[in-house]
Amino acid sequence: MKKRNALITGASRGIGLAIANCLKKQGINILIPDRKELDLLSEDSINGYFSSLKIPIDILVNNAGISIVGSIKDLTEQDINKTMQVNLLAPLRIISKIAPGMISREYGRIINIGSIWSIITKPGRITYTLSKSGLVGLTRSIAVELAAYNILVNCVAPGYINTEMTKANNNKKEIAKIKNSIPMQRLGESYEVAELVSFLCSDKNTYITGQTIAIDGGYLCV
Repeated sequence: MKKRNALITGASRGIGLAIANCLKKQGINILIPDRKELDLLSEDSINGYFSSLKIPIDILVNNAGISIVGSIKDLTEQDINKTMQVNLLAPLRIISKIAPGMISREYGRIINIGSIWSIITKPGRITYTLSKSGLVGLTRSIAVELAAYNILVNCVAPGYINTEMTKANNNKKEIAKIKNSIPMQRLGESYEVAELVSFLCSDKNTYITGQTIAIDGGYLCV
């Protein structure tokens, strides 16, 4: 693989960290901005970060995301705005910043980390499902627009993965029940998601674009 530069958001832990480690093993130069450098809640921060960025971005992984669990009667404007900003609007703005450079070089790989909750849902996931469903639509639209420039855009939709977010949203009893509902009888691991992302980011992927690929141990099949 030619030496590439990859920007990964939300890579301090969990799936994002696993993706960073996996790409690093492929010899890719990794950029992992922290919240002080790139605050996804701030349009000024996004603009400032990319205006000062001096190296070309060949690979973008929009991994950062938040999940605020709550029913329709409990939702606040802050919950809605924060979730939509981090999970959907920030990825759109970041793509708009790096796309021109990818177009000029006629090369790019963009991966949006979605969720199975963009395909199905359950009570308490209103804003999360809304934002991740929008991310799927964004993936398709950008993929069509950029395909002629050898820029491939895909969405990876993890199911129940063994991360802090999963543990924060589900207690031990609930996780045991979840495992029993998954055909593979276990949670996924972050490195498994990272391996899929690594392939989609690589030069081995030459024709997959505009797709949302679930990685869920068969959960969506039952």
